[in-house]
Amino acid sequence: MHSAANAAPSATTAPAAPVTLRSYEDLPGPRAVALFGNALQIDMPQAHLQFEEWCREYGALFKVRMGSRKLLVVGEHELIAKILRDRPDGFGRSDRLQEMWHEMGLPGGVFSTNGEVWKRQRRMVLSSFDPAHVKNYFPALQGVAQRLCGRWQKAAAAGQAIDLQADLMRFTVDTIAGLAFGAEVNTLESDQDVIQQHLDKIFPALFSRIFAVIPVWRIRRSASDKQLEKSVREVMLAVDGFVAQARARMQADAGLHQHPTNLLEAMIAAADQPDSGIDDSQVAGNVLTMLLAGEDTTANTLAWMIHLLWLNPATLALATAEVRRVCVGSSVPTLEQLSQLDYVEACAHETMRLKPVAPQIPQQAHKDTVVGDVMVPAGTMVICLMRTDSVSDAHIAQADRFAPERWLGQGELAHSSSSAKRIAMPFGAGPRICPGRYLALLEMKMAMAILLLNFEIQNVSTPDGQPARELLKFTMTPVGLKMQLAARQL
Repeated sequence: MHSAANAAPSATTAPAAPVTLRSYEDLPGPRAVALFGNALQIDMPQAHLQFEEWCREYGALFKVRMGSRKLLVVGEHELIAKILRDRPDGFGRSDRLQEMWHEMGLPGGVFSTNGEVWKRQRRMVLSSFDPAHVKNYFPALQGVAQRLCGRWQKAAAAGQAIDLQADLMRFTVDTIAGLAFGAEVNTLESDQDVIQQHLDKIFPALFSRIFAVIPVWRIRRSASDKQLEKSVREVMLAVDGFVAQARARMQADAGLHQHPTNLLEAMIAAADQPDSGIDDSQVAGNVLTMLLAGEDTTANTLAWMIHLLWLNPATLALATAEVRRVCVGSSVPTLEQLSQLDYVEACAHETMRLKPVAPQIPQQAHKDTVVGDVMVPAGTMVICLMRTDSVSDAHIAQADRFAPERWLGQGELAHSSSSAKRIAMPFGAGPRICPGRYLALLEMKMAMAILLLNFEIQNVSTPDGQPARELLKFTMTPVGLKMQLAARQL
């Protein structure tokens, strides 16, 4: 008996047709103009929305030109997953990103590097983000959460509207500084947010310069360019200070190499291992990466989550009930209590499906390859649209609904659980998946528990009363959200 795999084709079985590969020039796409390409058609703070609209018009693979630079845009989740898993060998950070990063005077970290340098740094960063390490630092997160609670209690008592984005940025910066660096920044109990003001200039400038057709900042430095240079200097002074303080602690107490008390000490301990190939400049680069990536990505997701919960009262009620049942008798949750907030975590995942902070991920092909049926020469920029299939009814049932139950395999959308988990990739995929995802989810659950345990939400709104507008500044942020709270009456 022959197996099906070995059987000869029957007369009715047609041989597989050879795949005809297309070149970049064969692809559809918006009409480009001389010199500028499609750049004049794109409002960069809304670029992701423009690309998503073109994806619906031209299909999952289309071409865009930014000046002379050719971009291949991909909107199909299976192709995107293959691209992200083909890192760091097949794809990686673009030459353009690395050029702008170093031109701005920023030290390289896992975010901006490629190749062997990235591999060495990745090992160091992964060791510092090990869940066991993060659990050891959990009391520091509880301390920051208490300060967030105190800040919101004052606002509630005074009837003041809370600038949601700004307060959540304070929470994430204080968390990263305390949890990761052992530094007491404490912007939550201060009206000063200097470090955020400086950090917030770096990603938008990087995003703008990467896609700029003409490098006007090299021709004439504007006031904003000069302010950016000042902000980079101030941020690097803070970063170098964090590293120096950690070095001093570890020199005074050699045991910290075996039992680090924060993520920075764990990074230094890993860097100090023989043949690590890591120096303090690279440690500083990853401190900067943690500040930048840990500040606005988590804060943006929290802001979007609160906004979506307010727009969905029944879901808000379920999340509130879970927090108050699990965290009864606490004002600040324990690690064990946070681990039981399954519905709140599902709310976070559903938020990231609908409002990913990285709605597009640019990658550069390191070698000649094929994406779908398109030949992609080495050096080609590929833009991965992370949301197109995640919000498509063709892939996920009732895709436009904010329904956390789908992540728990519950209710009428239980069947869409596996689809959502497979298609939504908010932390990326493959070897370069975000190393801080465990900490990010922990921060999200902590902030939501503080909010729902201690307060009643009175209102979440924008200046014009419309749903929050999406603004792309490297990451995607909601515009103008204000929150009104009242203290919970026990």
